[in-house]
Amino acid sequence: MELSTLATYHCLAFVWYFFIAYSITHVKTEEPPSEVFLYGGQWKYLTVLNLVLQAVFYGVSFLADVLRLIKKLRCAKCVISSRDLLFSVLAFPVSTFVSISFWTLYTYNRELVYPKSLDGVIPLWLNHAMHTAVFPFALLEILALPHRYPAKKKGLILLGFVAFLYISWVLWIYSVTGEWVYPLFALFSPSGLAAFFAGSLAIIVSCYNFGEFLNRMIWGQSKFSS
Repeated sequence: MELSTLATYHCLAFVWYFFIAYSITHVKTEEPPSEVFLYGGQWKYLTVLNLVLQAVFYGVSFLADVLRLIKKLRCAKCVISSRDLLFSVLAFPVSTFVSISFWTLYTYNRELVYPKSLDGVIPLWLNHAMHTAVFPFALLEILALPHRYPAKKKGLILLGFVAFLYISWVLWIYSVTGEWVYPLFALFSPSGLAAFFAGSLAIIVSCYNFGEFLNRMIWGQSKFSS
């Protein structure tokens, strides 16, 4: 993909995710929210956090493209390193995990993750923008240009640390409000919940490995952007 075209794509993707993140954080409902909704606002949901993550990633990617276009290669090299680390460790695994886990649980029993009452609050297009489109966007990014992945151990440690922070955030909200962020969690015993979190971590690690595999299969071992 030509650099100017790539810059245009990254700019449009950034605007898109910024718009979606803004839209979901400003959804209004006529019913008074429960304590769990009041505490932490929308920032307790992985879906919303992922939208912000994607906006940041595409913003960094656009900045890298602009720096390359104006021949600021020394600055561009640093930004590209940040872009590739952000994509490999977080942007691709989290967006893939969000899409797969949401639609799997939605198909099994939507009330566990996205109650039918939300249909009257969140438009259908916005639901698909948050939970469906994120995966094709991630795949398109891999097809658009190669990304340098970190050493496997470093990448997985960083991903695991971020996952630990989010799980801690979810548990903290429960300790304060007495309600789970997702209704699904109420079905588990403490040991069952621990097993669920461990299984989720295994899935997101698989998403990381999948992204690395695609990047290597499409671009080879040694071709990386500079």
